[in-house]
Amino acid sequence: MQLDIAIVGAGLVGQALAVSLKQSLPNLLIGLIDPALGKQHSLPALDCALDDRDLRVSALTARSQSLLESLGAWELIRPQRLMRYTHMTVWDAEGTGEVNFDAADLHAPCLGHIVENSETLTALQQRVEQLGILQIAEPVNAIDSLTNEGETPLYLANGETVLAKLVVGADGAHSRIRQWAGIPTREWDYDHHAIVATIETEHSMQQTAWQRFRPEGPLALLPLAGSDKLSSIVWSTVPEEAEQLLALDDEAFCEALTRAFEGRLGAVQSVSRRQAIPLRQRHAKHYWSAGLVLVGDAAHTIHPLAGQGVNLGFKDVEVLAEEIVKAVKRGVSPGHELVLARYQRKRQADNLTTMAAMESFKRLFASDVPAVRLLRNMGLKQFDRLVPVKQHVMMAAMGL
Repeated sequence: MQLDIAIVGAGLVGQALAVSLKQSLPNLLIGLIDPALGKQHSLPALDCALDDRDLRVSALTARSQSLLESLGAWELIRPQRLMRYTHMTVWDAEGTGEVNFDAADLHAPCLGHIVENSETLTALQQRVEQLGILQIAEPVNAIDSLTNEGETPLYLANGETVLAKLVVGADGAHSRIRQWAGIPTREWDYDHHAIVATIETEHSMQQTAWQRFRPEGPLALLPLAGSDKLSSIVWSTVPEEAEQLLALDDEAFCEALTRAFEGRLGAVQSVSRRQAIPLRQRHAKHYWSAGLVLVGDAAHTIHPLAGQGVNLGFKDVEVLAEEIVKAVKRGVSPGHELVLARYQRKRQADNLTTMAAMESFKRLFASDVPAVRLLRNMGLKQFDRLVPVKQHVMMAAMGL
């Protein structure tokens, strides 16, 4: 089988890229390759129990929303599952420093939307099917180097071989495509686990994304659609505490979470099943090799404290699709090294800057040095008063 572009990995980023390219270049032969494509998924009922909610959610920025709108996917997300948030409150557990962000300061309707990943993925899958993009529900067992014809062979588990002018690795943080291509990474363990769950609190979330920085790691509560008391938690902490928290029964966990959140929303009244995810920062030293390119988590993974992971991946989609479309319209192969080099040049610096900023935040709030704590809290208070500076930070976080 011959393709112009083979996208390995049918997650949010891989499917968004496939839709973007097919919309712009309908004659391009594009294949999505992922064994998960063969599994039928149905979205839970709108009034489902906490345990039926997707534990993985994303804080989609205005820029990500704009991309999904351009792909025709945003309108397919169930509106009852779109939770826009208009405020953000961040504070230091070791002091009185606090920062409040408000969409009104930007004259914007909201700061972003919290959406369960399954909702966004289902919408993108509908667009994939509407556009007739080839779906191959097979694992890739290996890839080979470029042939003389400028195609990369992919060997599927069913014995079939796919030849592609460009292979896109969109297969996540543990990307086999990246490993087979021999692309090195710079990475380190955060020594943190993120506990994710869905909870219900005593008081309203107030359309606010809340984040408390503890020495052990940040704790975020993100409002969910369906009830003003529902939220998704991302509780980053050291592995020892994560293990202890997972061992608690629901009542004890709710009590521990209420304490950790200083009771700001009253008592945590119920919690879903819980999952702990090890956190590791990873960045590919380069994003491409001959006939192959990386996007999303295959190229970079980041601490979830600012919710920028999938938004960075969607930025990759925008830039790579733009470069491929320009190249193909000029009669240049989508896998040409100049096309891939331009994509890397445009995206690598932004990704590295964001990753460095998140690492700095993590280290700053993890410090228990008294002088650092004092300066940190003084800085937060001063920053909260600087509305123009906050506006600039908010616009950058929203991708504007």
